[in-house]
Amino acid sequence: MMATRNSAADAIVEHRRDGFVLSTDRERLDLKAIHEFLATDSYWAMQIPLETFARSAENSLCFGIYDSTGAQVGFARVISDFATFAYVADVFVLDSHRGHGLGKWLMECIQQHPQLQGLRRWVLTTRDAHGLYAQYGFTSPKFPERYMEILRPNMYAEAQQNELKEKELQEKE
Repeated sequence: MMATRNSAADAIVEHRRDGFVLSTDRERLDLKAIHEFLATDSYWAMQIPLETFARSAENSLCFGIYDSTGAQVGFARVISDFATFAYVADVFVLDSHRGHGLGKWLMECIQQHPQLQGLRRWVLTTRDAHGLYAQYGFTSPKFPERYMEILRPNMYAEAQQNELKEKELQEKE
C-alpha cells in the first residue's frame, strides 16, 4: 500500500465563540505574529528563526485563534500521522486575551478535530500548564523510563551566534 498525503487534514475547520474565531485555515495564520511570540515570549522556542518556525507550521496541523478584528491572539499546532499519534506543540494565548477560556477552547477544538479521532497516543510537554492539560486527559507518562529524547535547549541561540561570527569573518575579508 502506498502512503499518500492526508488531504482531509487540510480541510478547514472553524469554530466561533464570543466574538472569537478558531480556525485551521493556513491562510489566516499571522506567521510573523506567532513567530514574535514564540521567539521572544515563550520559554520553549526562544530565538527560533522565522524560517524554522514557518517550516514547522507548514508541516503541522495549525489552529489559530482570532479576535473580532481578525488579529491573531492564540495558536497551537499538532504534529501527527493522523492514525495513531499526535504531539501538541507551541500552544499559547496572548497575555492580553487570557482569562477568557481561550486556552480551554483551543484544547477542546484540537481534541474534537475530525482527523485527530481514534489516536492511540497524545503527548505534549509543559513547564507550567499541567492543570490545564489534565482537564483534557493528559497525565505524566505511565512509563517514563520508556521515553527518550534528544534535547538541544540552546540550539537557536547557538545558531544565531554562529551566523553573527560568520558575518563578522566575511566583513573582515
